Amino acid sequence: TGACYGRRDAAECHMNIRLVTPAPRGSRAGNRASANRWAAMLRRLGHRVTVSTDYAGEPADLMVALHAWRSAQAIARFAADYPSRPLLVVLTGTDAYRFIHSHRETTLASLDAADHIIGLHALVGNVLPERLRGSLHVIVQSARPLAHRRPARRSFRVCFAGHLREEKDPLRPALAVRELPSASRIRVDAYGGAHTDDWAAAARQEMAVNPRYRWHGEIAHAELRRVYARSHLLVLPSVMEGGANVISEAVMAGLPVVASDIEGSIGLLGADYPGYYPVRDAEALRDRLLRAESDPAFYAALGAACAARRHQFTPAQEHASWARLLAHVEANAT
Repeated sequence: TGACYGRRDAAECHMNIRLVTPAPRGSRAGNRASANRWAAMLRRLGHRVTVSTDYAGEPADLMVALHAWRSAQAIARFAADYPSRPLLVVLTGTDAYRFIHSHRETTLASLDAADHIIGLHALVGNVLPERLRGSLHVIVQSARPLAHRRPARRSFRVCFAGHLREEKDPLRPALAVRELPSASRIRVDAYGGAHTDDWAAAARQEMAVNPRYRWHGEIAHAELRRVYARSHLLVLPSVMEGGANVISEAVMAGLPVVASDIEGSIGLLGADYPGYYPVRDAEALRDRLLRAESDPAFYAALGAACAARRHQFTPAQEHASWARLLAHVEANAT
């Protein structure tokens, strides 16, 4: 290992890469999905990639670590064992909007150890100290296109795709559709596992009192793509996001988005996107959903704004971003 450094052509550099994520094999957590997709891209670029949840000193030319705080031990071990080899740390949503405040020393130690920091949306540099911003590279997560979308005819389907946990504010869409006008055909379908029994109980209780809301639990990604195909709208009510791949999936499916006005979503959809509502505001979300259902011009504007940003969510664009980053890594390691 390490033999590829010094070559002029980064395309000829076949590295042994260790990719660390806190999410275990088989998990449907966003971090694991990102790790698996990136591993496939890096392999297509000619590198050997091992994905693991920890690091025990195995030889590697380069480490990519998702989560500055949760992967802090792996990051520190690699930095100590191979101080001259490149270390890339991915700034996740909870890193950027929770742990950089609540566990600042550990999170910043990981970021300071990194040769390169990867962010997943255009505004994430705002949370970094000035000294670290020059190390930041933004790689927007991609999704495969969806060829045909056939929204349901008997109802206006709003889907939520995400785990039931505090960061996602997952019951906000349900609260927003309580006591809608009888003429409204809005239904909310929620997909994702509950992180605790309390969240599962809350979702079941909401279903018992709210006929417009249904929680389906965790489903396979292939089935979720079918959900996108028959939905009219995706809602992302999160309190914090590092750059949600569900936005990429919705845009590539031709599915308009309504999202809370958090930095992680604005950094993907743009400040001028028409589908935001104030975070945690169920009444404002209710207004956006009703307008999307009843105002064809507004619904068309959401779709057009998503389509205008489609180019940044393609697999080819994400692949090219990784190729550029690794070329930069190689150039700086020689």
